[in-house]
Amino acid sequence: MAYQSLVYGFVFLPLCLIVYQIAPQKWRRRVLLVFSYLFFWLLSGKLIVYLLGTTVFVHCIGIWLEWLRSEQKTELASAERCEKKRIKGIYQKKSRRVLAFGVLLLLGTLAYLKYYNFFVGNLTGIFGSALPFTLEEKKILMPVGISFYTLQAVGYLADVYWGKIRAEEKLENTALFLAFFPQIMEGPICRYSDTAGTLYSGKPLEIDNLTDGYIRIFWGLFKKKVIADRLAIGVDAIFGNYTSYSGAMTVFAAVAYTVQLYMEFSGCMDIIIGSGQLFGVKLPENFRQPFAAQSAAEFWRRWHITLGTWFKTYIFYPVSMSGPVKKWNQYGRKHFGKYITMLGTSAMALFPVWLCNGLWHGARWSYIFYGMYYFTLILFGIAVEPLRDRVLELLHIGEKSAGLKFVRIAKTWLIIFTGELFFRADGLRAGIYMFRSIFRNFDLNSLFDGRLLELGMSRADLTAIVVGCVVVAVVGAVKERGVHVREALGRRPAFIRWSIYYALLLAVIVIAAYGDGYQAVDMIYAGF
Repeated sequence: MAYQSLVYGFVFLPLCLIVYQIAPQKWRRRVLLVFSYLFFWLLSGKLIVYLLGTTVFVHCIGIWLEWLRSEQKTELASAERCEKKRIKGIYQKKSRRVLAFGVLLLLGTLAYLKYYNFFVGNLTGIFGSALPFTLEEKKILMPVGISFYTLQAVGYLADVYWGKIRAEEKLENTALFLAFFPQIMEGPICRYSDTAGTLYSGKPLEIDNLTDGYIRIFWGLFKKKVIADRLAIGVDAIFGNYTSYSGAMTVFAAVAYTVQLYMEFSGCMDIIIGSGQLFGVKLPENFRQPFAAQSAAEFWRRWHITLGTWFKTYIFYPVSMSGPVKKWNQYGRKHFGKYITMLGTSAMALFPVWLCNGLWHGARWSYIFYGMYYFTLILFGIAVEPLRDRVLELLHIGEKSAGLKFVRIAKTWLIIFTGELFFRADGLRAGIYMFRSIFRNFDLNSLFDGRLLELGMSRADLTAIVVGCVVVAVVGAVKERGVHVREALGRRPAFIRWSIYYALLLAVIVIAAYGDGYQAVDMIYAGF
């Protein structure tokens, strides 16, 4: 029942569309809820109890927070002026404790399911028999999408606590927000305000939404099936037996995996956003031409946008405004000056963000290294920014210089490919070995002597990959210029427009990776 499967595209989605359309408007949100739980059950079976428990718990905590706000307003309305500050303080403490209880239980459950064996393995590996107690690894089953819906739940509670939204009164609405089937497996990570307006409206199906939605779904299938699944064969071969390949092949693997990951994840996002669009539900975009970024920081503003937005909203800003950071700002400005104080503040706010980013992807040291890698690079970029600006001024190089832009993009690509090498490697030691091989055993000839064809990819596969990447790159370049591709196509004559649409459909049907010997490639981010 993966998003790229025939069952999802030709059975589940059409059936849901039919039932949704024939149902009365007031029942349509319930139709979506039933199909969402059916989808989750088909993926995770009895583990659906995790989602049910999370939903009821989050709904109750939200109602509790809303009730405390209502009680505070009631007391303030009849209180003397001298008493209002005391009342606000009392209810603020109560609300903070309720929020902390909700967030800690949600994140504690996620941490136990996802990281228990990782910490047990490392503790026993470091301390061994010196531990005063016995720890054993457990067989723990996790439902698909738990990282995604947990972050949505935490964000929902925080927004209710801050007064940005009112707590949802209907349990079915809370359930649909957390379980909407197009996004439950891989995101995007939505805030309540992102989707509530369209998710609960129950509007009838519209021909424009159906057309645009299915076009986007097939565009996602093109990226996933034509490019990503083919690249996966060669990537798995090299990373699975990395000691047998030269440094040049390692570079190829790092670049190929980066392209695979982008085509896979952005392709799935196209399928997901297109699926939501069929029902008139607008889901937030998760990618914005990330390979046009000119720095590591900008790359992460364009890649997995909703995860970055979540970290910025619920970790970066709260840490930046916390008591310890404010105290540091006061102390630092007095003793070290603005520059050092700014660096210290940036480090204090960015460190938990990138530590959590690494841990979010999974319980592996290579993921933690990946987070610290970007933390170091982004903090270094902040540190050298004044010097960089001064050098550009002395050399009379403008910020919009084409040459400077080219150098920055090339530098960012190098950063991205290196990071993804460690991200994909089978552990941190394997990543270090592969990285060192680039400088110790770089045999450029291995890329042209036929060894690429020994990875399981034929010449036809390589041709499909290259042509597919060129098509995606051209579309990306057009979008980077501010052109809305589907709207631009809509203004073309029907013959041209539908010729392109049918070409995309035929590419998915004819060129996509399938047939004898082909094994469906699991969605990478579904595992996170």
